[in-house]
Amino acid sequence: MNETAAQPILSVNNIEVIYNHVILVLKGVSLSVPEGGIVALLGANGAGKTTTLKAISNLLGAERGEVTKGSIVFKDDQVEALSPNDLVKRGCIQVMEGRHCFGHLTVEENLMTGAYTRKDGHGAIRDDLDLVYSYFPRLKERRSSQAGYTSGGEQQMCAIGRALMSRPNMILLDEPSMGLAPQLVEEIFEIVKLLNEKEGVSFLLAEQNTNVALRYATYGYILEAGRIVLDGDAAALRDNEDVKEFYLGVGGEGRKSFRDVKHYKRRKRWLS
Repeated sequence: MNETAAQPILSVNNIEVIYNHVILVLKGVSLSVPEGGIVALLGANGAGKTTTLKAISNLLGAERGEVTKGSIVFKDDQVEALSPNDLVKRGCIQVMEGRHCFGHLTVEENLMTGAYTRKDGHGAIRDDLDLVYSYFPRLKERRSSQAGYTSGGEQQMCAIGRALMSRPNMILLDEPSMGLAPQLVEEIFEIVKLLNEKEGVSFLLAEQNTNVALRYATYGYILEAGRIVLDGDAAALRDNEDVKEFYLGVGGEGRKSFRDVKHYKRRKRWLS
C-alpha cells in the first residue's frame, strides 16, 4: 500500500510544539499515515520524534508542552483538544518509549489494564487476550510472572499487547528497538507486520534504527531538530545516498547533520 493510494487515518498538519511557553521543539511538522499503513518517523535522539508522538496522543500536557499551531486529524476529526483517554476510545494509542509496564503486576494483569476503556463485556475482552497470546506466545508462558522480572523483549511485547487490548485502529510505537538484541528487534517488527496485515492496525513508528524501520515501513519521514527534512517511499529513502551516509552508516567520513548537506532540498523535490 502506498502513501497516496489510501485515505489517511492520521494527518498532522504544520504543527508547532512549545514547552514551558518558551522552548520551541517542533517547527511546522506535517506527516500523514494511510489507513492500514506502516509509516516510520526517523531521526537521531533528540530530533523530536517522541514529542511528535506525544503531540498526537495528547500526552504533552503532563510535561508542560502544548501544540500552539497547526492541527492533528484522526479518522476525519480534529483531535488535539481531546484527552488521551478519549483518543484511546477513538482508536489511537501510544506505546511509550522504554517499555513502560507496571512492574508489580503480572504480565496478564498488565495486558488487562489495556482494556480499561472498553464497554463490550468480559467475553470480548477474553477473546482479545487470547488473540494477544496468539501473537505473543512468550507472554502466555509468562502470564503469571511479575512484569518487572521479565526480560526487556518480553516487556516490549507486553507493552504492545496491552495497547492491542484497547482494540486500536492505530498504534504510535516509540523506539520499539531500544535496548533490544538484534534478533529480538526482528521478532518485534515481524509481529508489527503481522498485526498490520492480519488485524488492519496502522502504525506510526518512531525509530533511531533507520535500517530496520525502512525494511518494514511503506513510507518514511526524517526528522531533525524539530523539522521534517526529507520524506518518501521507504524504498526510495533506503536508496537515497544522503540517507545511506547519515542514517544507515554507509559511506561518509563520520556523521554530520543532515542539514549540512546543501543539496538535500534539491533532493527532496523529486520525492514530492
